[in-house]
Parts: sequence; C-alpha cells; structure tokens
Amino acid sequence: MPTALVTGATGILGREIVLALGRDSQTWSTVWALSRSKKGQWPSNVQSKQLDLQASAEDMAKELGDAQPEYIFFTAYLEQDSEEKATQVNGAMLENFLNALEITGASKKVKRVILTTGAKQYGVHLGTSKMPMEESDARLADPDRPPNFYYKQQDILREKGEKQGWDWVVTYPNEVVGVAKGNFMNLATTLGIYCAITKELGEDLMWPGSPDFYSSFLCYTSSKLHAAFNLWAALEDTPAVSNQAFNVINGDVESWQNMWPKLAKKYGLRVPEKMFTKDEEQGKFDEDGAGSVMKLMERPPLAEFAAQNGLKGSKWAKQSQVEAKINMMKWSQRKDVRAAWDRLAESKGLEHESFEKAPWWFLWFVLGRNYHVVLSMSKARKAGWTGYQDTWDSISETLDELVAEKVLPKFP
Repeated sequence: MPTALVTGATGILGREIVLALGRDSQTWSTVWALSRSKKGQWPSNVQSKQLDLQASAEDMAKELGDAQPEYIFFTAYLEQDSEEKATQVNGAMLENFLNALEITGASKKVKRVILTTGAKQYGVHLGTSKMPMEESDARLADPDRPPNFYYKQQDILREKGEKQGWDWVVTYPNEVVGVAKGNFMNLATTLGIYCAITKELGEDLMWPGSPDFYSSFLCYTSSKLHAAFNLWAALEDTPAVSNQAFNVINGDVESWQNMWPKLAKKYGLRVPEKMFTKDEEQGKFDEDGAGSVMKLMERPPLAEFAAQNGLKGSKWAKQSQVEAKINMMKWSQRKDVRAAWDRLAESKGLEHESFEKAPWWFLWFVLGRNYHVVLSMSKARKAGWTGYQDTWDSISETLDELVAEKVLPKFP
C-alpha cells in the first residue's frame, strides 16, 4: 500500500487531504501529517510530525527523520506583506523541503509530488482575466507585473522532479470553502460572522460588495472536493495527469444573485428589495463614506490576450476595481458591531477570537471585485476527473461545521 506525506496539514486544504487519506486506510498505509505545531486528532494511520518549513534543508532533514513517503501533498504557504517577499519565502520553503528529502534519501522513493497553488496563477487579484481561465493561458510575466510565487514554485517543482526522478501535479483551486480549526482565512467564516451580527443587530442582510459582482459569474472550490481530486491525481498513472497543472473548482458556475437570498434564509434574514437602486448606490463608493474603492492594476490580466481575442480597447480590457458598498474593515470596527459580537460570543459560548482573526479585508476584496471569475474544468474532465460539488451546498455545509466548532452561533 502507498504512503503519503502532507505539509500544511492543519490548513484549510491540507487538513481535508489528511482526513481523506486517513479515511481510506485500505489504500494508504501510512500518512505523515506535517505542520508547525503538532495538533489535531487524526485517524489511526496518520502520524503527526512537527516541521518548520522556514528552516534549512539540513534542519528539515533531521525533523523528517525516517519518513519515507511515496506521494507528497505540498499545501503549505506563508502569507507575506509583498509579492516579492511571498515569492522569496514560499519558493525557499518548497526548495528546501525537496532538498531535505534528497538529504534523507526519501526522494528515491517518491513517485509524485502534488503542489497546491491557486487562481492567482491567472492574476485574479489584479483585475479581469480571460474568461474562462484555462491551464494553457500564458503566465503574466511582463515587466509591469508583480512577481508571482506560484510561478517560482512550479519552476522549482519541475526542476527538482527532473533531477530527483519523480513527477508532479499542480492544482489551481479558487477561493476555498472549508473549515480549519484556528484558521480563519476562508470566506465562510467571515460571511457567517457578518450574517450573525446582522441578525443580532436586527438589520436586513445588505450586500456589502460590488453591485457588478453580485450578478457576475464565479467559481469556488470545496476543500473536500479538492482533497478528493488530490487523491485521484496522486494515483492516476496516465500521461494526461503526469507533470500537469489543473484547475480544481466545484464544477458549477454560480452568482451571489442566486446564493445571497439562500444565505439570508439560512440565517432568518431579509434581503432588501432595492439594494442597487440609484438612491441606494449614491455616495456609497466614496473613500470617506460608507463604502470604498480601490483601483487594481492599470492593465488587467485580460490585456495580455486582448489583441488576439479582438478585445483591444474594449471596456473589458480596461482597469478593474474593488468597489464595496460597505467597507468591511470599517464595519468591523463599529462599536455596535463589536458589542453585538461580544453578546453573541458570551451567550452562545463561541470562540471570541473568531471576530478578531476574521480577515475582513478578504471579504471586502472578494465580494468587491467588479468582474467575473470563472475557471474551466475541461482539462481535468478530459483526463478522467468526474468530481462535482454544488457550491451553495458546500457553503451551507461549511457554515454548519463552523457552528459545531463553536466558531459561529446556531441558526434560528
């Protein structure tokens, strides 16, 4: 039976991969779950190890000890305050880790490394991208583009695979929906807190983001579905999978126009009938007012493809922006909002730190974009992947799990 190793084992994506491997003990004999702190309860075939991925290759080799995995799932990453730093730090983490495997001799047993990256591959954080985004799309490598640590990591992966004799798979999930205890960097947690406080304040569920994004098309990734894809990709021994990168999204195309009323219903809230009338929108996007505007790169990613696609000079190839009706960072600092959370946390026995650690800027950015975000799943489908997850179901189920974890209050 094969053996596996997962880095970032307590993160939103790594955790689900470890659990999926652990549930399938008939296939996976031993799973090493690596994280900066040894925490979490795992199935019997999982061994927890502490590993500092910022250490040198030599120090990591000592920490890895006798771990001899055949399949490696690398999901760890460290957020930094600049793209330059992110590229340097995350590139070094992967390179030193793979070098550590060579030092211990474990690399001789490795068959495949599966690296998790994301849709930043296409510059979704920089503005409108070509729709839908496909794995064959060229990298955004012009001099005016910021560095992208996903590119750095994939170059390292390719080089080390050729040298050490194993192959690889890269995944591109987008805006992951899932649960990781103590990890609040996900959409569902912040959305759930926003809804819970809105309910506590007795207000209607106002859409906080861009009016354009409310009716735009989008794709999300369930952490459970991503885990299933990883296990499939690890053992799928065909040229269509070996040394390939894949978009991994749920398989449907959604819009918040469709899901916002469902979210409101789950919390027993009402959606205002006129969220986007002229009167409602007037003055909402003033930097000093209730909302906020942030211009993204002058040349959005789509500009790279505009000429060949007949879109040069079109409105779609022009600068994008984040235009939130409600500035979530300011909203989270309101006295009535903080007092409402304090009441909820105390009366419901919730983790009080959920509010403080929730990335309000992330919710502000994700819901405030004024463009579509759609990824193609055609490459994975052609390779034989048939997995699917309804996006609203994944959000609803994740909210239920967060209630069980005492991160969110029970629904009415």
